[in-house]
Amino acid sequence: MAKSSFSLDVSAIRERAREKMDSGPVTESYGRSTEQVIGVLNDVLATEIVCWMRYSQHAIAAVGIDRAQVVAEFQEHAEQERDHAMRAAERISQLGGSPDFDPATLAERSHTTYETFSEDDLRGMLKENLVAERIVIESYQEIIRWLSDGDVTTRRLMEHILAEEEEHADDLLDLLGGK
Repeated sequence: MAKSSFSLDVSAIRERAREKMDSGPVTESYGRSTEQVIGVLNDVLATEIVCWMRYSQHAIAAVGIDRAQVVAEFQEHAEQERDHAMRAAERISQLGGSPDFDPATLAERSHTTYETFSEDDLRGMLKENLVAERIVIESYQEIIRWLSDGDVTTRRLMEHILAEEEEHADDLLDLLGGK
């Protein structure tokens, strides 16, 4: 059986780990600018907070014959959007940054908008949330491509969030009677 050509200089890795402990998880092999990744993640954080607020507001405002099913979906999505925001904030912190929860700048940093509807316009709420999910899907796909192998951990986080956003879009399309 042929031996693998892969090898590590574990002694050098140990030495670098001891010398640069203050860098936490960011090692010399990190392939992106932490400042840029933190900036992108702060925009993701803002986007997820705006989505959480929009879904929460729609869940509370919704009325009508289909209210129970739509509200349940909005509440589930809101909970997941909040989780996405917290996971992005945690990653920002791991990278040595400060998560930006500033309410004054959330809307301008968000990829999506915060739209309200009359409480009996369930279809309008569903459509607006589907548009928002599609915006998030496309922008997160771009972020994932940009991250590539430069930050595998953040890329995986974004891939997980993307998968849930795609599920949200599918759920909303189902409620709208699409497909």
